[in-house]
Amino acid sequence: MSYFELKEPPRREDRLKACIAHGASLGEVAGRRLGCCLPESERSFTQNSICLLLPALGTMNSIPNSVVLMHGGLGCGSSSHGGNAAVRGGNNQRWGIVKDGTWLSTGLTEADVISGGEPKLAEAILEADRRYQPAVIFVVASCVPGIIGDDVDGVVEQLQPEVSAKLLPVHCEGFKTKIWATAYDAVYHAIGRTLLPDGENKTPEKKAGKTVNLMNMSSMGRVDELELERLLKALGLKVNVFPVFADPNGMKRMAEADLSISTCPTHDDYMLNHLHEKYQVPFIIRHMPIGIENTGKWLADVAEFFGLGEQARALIAQEEAELAAALAPLKSMFAGKKAFSSAGEFRALSTAILLAELGFEVVGIRAFHHDEFADVEYEKLVRITGQDYPLNIANCQPFEEANLLRKLKPDVFLGHMNGNSTAAKLGIATHVIYNTGLHYVGYRGAYELARRLYRQLKNPRFNANLSRFASLPYQESWYSQNPFKYIETAGGDSE
Repeated sequence: MSYFELKEPPRREDRLKACIAHGASLGEVAGRRLGCCLPESERSFTQNSICLLLPALGTMNSIPNSVVLMHGGLGCGSSSHGGNAAVRGGNNQRWGIVKDGTWLSTGLTEADVISGGEPKLAEAILEADRRYQPAVIFVVASCVPGIIGDDVDGVVEQLQPEVSAKLLPVHCEGFKTKIWATAYDAVYHAIGRTLLPDGENKTPEKKAGKTVNLMNMSSMGRVDELELERLLKALGLKVNVFPVFADPNGMKRMAEADLSISTCPTHDDYMLNHLHEKYQVPFIIRHMPIGIENTGKWLADVAEFFGLGEQARALIAQEEAELAAALAPLKSMFAGKKAFSSAGEFRALSTAILLAELGFEVVGIRAFHHDEFADVEYEKLVRITGQDYPLNIANCQPFEEANLLRKLKPDVFLGHMNGNSTAAKLGIATHVIYNTGLHYVGYRGAYELARRLYRQLKNPRFNANLSRFASLPYQESWYSQNPFKYIETAGGDSE
């Protein structure tokens, strides 16, 4: 049975045996593959985490002509305020209009928790459809309705004939999973069940030419989309980008492509398997096009599918030669410098490979979770960077990160914009590992990241000065202990 026949997707702990708790050398993890940690592994002390609602909102708010209706407490979804700048910028870059995301809340109260929130949800759906007349309404189930048993899918099914908008129930009950990448499955699940063509195993009529789905589930900004479109169009391919900022009425074109191409396996496998199983659209999901080698492998795989291998090899050789010439004046700055990469699994690993290609010594990596798709990246890292430095699998946990950074003393730390403060307070130069307005992927991304790191390392005084006046909340004794002290295996033993 397809997962898409269910009302909600399974947890990644169950579907992919993904885990969030491990600490070891890179070589150990690469050798043991997914066996390096088990879904039941956990910490006896945990500092914080991220709710899966956060990444889900980043995608839902980007969909044009949509309303995101959050069914839950008033605070759920408040991160949409901070993410709205990316929504406005993304709409402007792709559609030429500056438009905010539209999000609402049912604002459940204590009385609703006792008596049930379904009437309030039904009223909110009708009002959202009347007031905004959107193409789609994402009806998002947060923790509270999951706890009290509100039948969100039942309300949606009952009201669909009464509204013009397509209603997409999205299950983001944060207490159900600690692998917040499950959020991507939740959004794809709603899109696949509602916005793709009906019919069991019915292959839609394919368009003439070589058309590819370039999957972008918040993996990159418009500037990176343009870089990958440039490379694919050089091979004569027609490119459609899904799902961020894609017209909801055109989502069905995902089922009409000749090939789907992942830009981040962590984000895309759930939908790509569905497109293949139901609509016979083949897919490629082996590499993330960050870094020189990875971009070449990514492009070569696509070209081989269409019988364009010779053309791709010539393109890759030309691009790599131009990039090498552009990087030559910068690389002397990176020689002998130590770097630490921290992000979602594939971005952290592929960025570490790029850092090594630029001449940095990679001394540590933190990945937010671990699953089978990263095995090939671990093997690349061992080959390119060695294997005797720590890999921390952690859904945040800044106390482990602080311990590692004090021991490793990197010259630069690359992490998400909300995750660089620990390194900054230790006086380490920091750079954001993902920003929708900056280049990261493809050959252009490799050069632009190198250029930014060159400028950062040329004058790292800001964080050095910051460390004189800012401090972390950990006792000095913690830094002398094993950073993975509180990680427990499935059998209960400490790492």
